[in-house]
Amino acid sequence: MAAIAGRVCVTVVLLVCVLGGQALDLLMGTTTSGNSPSTPTVRCRCASYPNVTLCSWPEPPHHPPTHYVATYSERHRQSVTKHCHLVQPGSSSSDVISASSSSSDRLWHCHMPSLKLLTDYIINVTAVYSGSSSFHLSSFMLEDIVKPDPPVDVTVSPRDSKRLLVQWSPPPTWSHLDIFPLKYQIKYQRESRGIPRSYNLGPIESNWVVLKLKPGAYLFQVCAKELLNLGECSDWSSPVKIAIPRTR
Repeated sequence: MAAIAGRVCVTVVLLVCVLGGQALDLLMGTTTSGNSPSTPTVRCRCASYPNVTLCSWPEPPHHPPTHYVATYSERHRQSVTKHCHLVQPGSSSSDVISASSSSSDRLWHCHMPSLKLLTDYIINVTAVYSGSSSFHLSSFMLEDIVKPDPPVDVTVSPRDSKRLLVQWSPPPTWSHLDIFPLKYQIKYQRESRGIPRSYNLGPIESNWVVLKLKPGAYLFQVCAKELLNLGECSDWSSPVKIAIPRTR
């Protein structure tokens, strides 16, 4: 939908799409007196339930805005609006935040501390350009966007001639393991022609498992998920390779 008044054009796009545990995109729009600016594409994630919530978006590579304005509020108390703590690309904080991301984009981050549980929030990210602006409005609930960082220190070692010991450590960014435990899934396959197989660990199992496999070279990866199935599993850890030799 577009409206023109004088030399100013206002474009608004209503979005009604939900993808898995992503935030619900509500509205995108631009206000411009010249070329149409790039609209922020915002994705939100809770990497440590419930205290570490970040919404991120890539900076346009060719014509970046002069600055961003990011605010959030409870959906049913929109009169009480708070400003996000913005972390710009290239800063030391951004490097730490983006370390677990596979994206090559220059990402801006909006940090929202101490959000309430079981509460709908609305975030509004506005990109301000010279003579124009664009915005992205989306809604989320913490429980829908939980996604831990991948497990770390994954190792695979032979237990005997037919069994392998797989071990790992929880993601260090997950702060409250004693209150909000994680569960894990192991994915493994033969290096050359194998079909991926998975092994799910129950809530009371430790950070290790012994698997009995046939001789061959295997790749192992581990992902972490909140114990009560909030959100989605983390990205897979980096693959670890090991070979089980044939015995005579």
